[in-house]
Amino acid sequence: MKIRRKQGSRPLRTLTAKSLVLTCAIIVVIVYLVTFAKLIGSEDNQRNVRGEIVSSLENAHLGQPLEIVTDYDETDQSAIKILRGKEQDHEIAPRQQQSSGDEAAVATIGYAVTITGCGKEPMTEGAAVLKHSIHLASIHGKMGGRYDYQMYAIYHPEALKCAKTLESLGYKLVERNTPVAVKDIQGDYLRSKIEDNGCCGEKELIKLEAYTLTQHPAVVHLDLDTLILQPLDGLFDWMLAGDKARSFDSGVSVQFPEDEIPKKINAFFTRDFNMGGAKKKRLKPVQGGFLVLRPDMNVYNEFVEIIRKGHFTADGGWGGECGVFYGSMTFQGIIPYFYDILHQGEAVELNHCVYNQMADNPRNKRTVNDVVNGKCMTGEDDCEDCRSRPLEEVLTAHFTLCQKPWWCLPQDQDKLQQRLCRKLHHQWYRIRSELEESWGRTGIGEGDYQKEHFYGHCKSHSKNGYIYIQEPFGTP
Repeated sequence: MKIRRKQGSRPLRTLTAKSLVLTCAIIVVIVYLVTFAKLIGSEDNQRNVRGEIVSSLENAHLGQPLEIVTDYDETDQSAIKILRGKEQDHEIAPRQQQSSGDEAAVATIGYAVTITGCGKEPMTEGAAVLKHSIHLASIHGKMGGRYDYQMYAIYHPEALKCAKTLESLGYKLVERNTPVAVKDIQGDYLRSKIEDNGCCGEKELIKLEAYTLTQHPAVVHLDLDTLILQPLDGLFDWMLAGDKARSFDSGVSVQFPEDEIPKKINAFFTRDFNMGGAKKKRLKPVQGGFLVLRPDMNVYNEFVEIIRKGHFTADGGWGGECGVFYGSMTFQGIIPYFYDILHQGEAVELNHCVYNQMADNPRNKRTVNDVVNGKCMTGEDDCEDCRSRPLEEVLTAHFTLCQKPWWCLPQDQDKLQQRLCRKLHHQWYRIRSELEESWGRTGIGEGDYQKEHFYGHCKSHSKNGYIYIQEPFGTP
């Protein structure tokens, strides 16, 4: 049908059904594009933030930019295929990130252990399994880690013989004496007492030598009886990229969420609350088996001067205000003195149920029939029981209260004090099995004591029942 114009009016174009449809389609497309632009606006902002983080990491002497991956594929179940029994109920493996195939250079994190002497514990067992757990959580593993790693064994000259055994496992050996000789400490009280303090006396202070590894943007200091269960990438992102990395969820869990997070983080640590008592909330010992730090020779030299001056009192500790507790003259005391008193606002205290998990009782009285009693050791009115934290939420474990994995302890009583310890021990043996498989071995030992739990590496319930990793390391 044609529409005729009135006489004397301008000519009207003929409208057809086809032109009407086309006009409607154009309007729909415009509306769609406007709506879509609004929806993706926030995603563009987040992408820009990630791009800035990559740029920041590149400037932190990391070489080429790192890819910040925040999307995950399905939960990786490969790590628990061989886990059996009720003890493993509700366990999941860490989420796996899809590799982009990008071969660009990434940051190399230093991982350091210290050896103060040659004791009775089998040093190579802890060192071998710890290193492989770090490998699995790095860019070389299957858990989606985005950082490379380098292992160091910092040893006191008196410990050379046993330190050499770690060299064949891939540790770089670094010989260091104590930062300050005892005779050079000016404070009379500290000079006369430090050699008998804590586990290792003044030798414990060689842990501070980790601050001298300035070839790395960050260093993680660990005890040999620790284990990495998931990547620590969130910590490295926070330390190296600052506020930009904290603009989206990186999964970092802090001990006191109400605390302000520093703009520049120079250290992460956890507390040993059971060593500090339940009277006050802060100024408690740092747990000496876990410290993430920014290497810095100026910081190291300041520690040296603190030790040399030796201002440590019998009732007040370092500076007369840090408190007295087990190991307070050495590492466990000087770190909180440095970051809680001298340099406030430079460190972050992490959730000790997630990082450096020791399965410790949160209160000052015994747990009876799975019921906790007493005051919180954190100084809070209410506190988390780390023994109830699900295994899949633990990033690092420390075998203190759970005892050493190589003691072949079953920890199979149905009580709160043992359930998590058994699971953590099982993970240690799983990683030992995967390590030996990577060398071309079977990964399963000949021991028949709870073989599914210990992967055949225990003959009986005792230290004497443990079957050592056979040398030479790295060979079938």
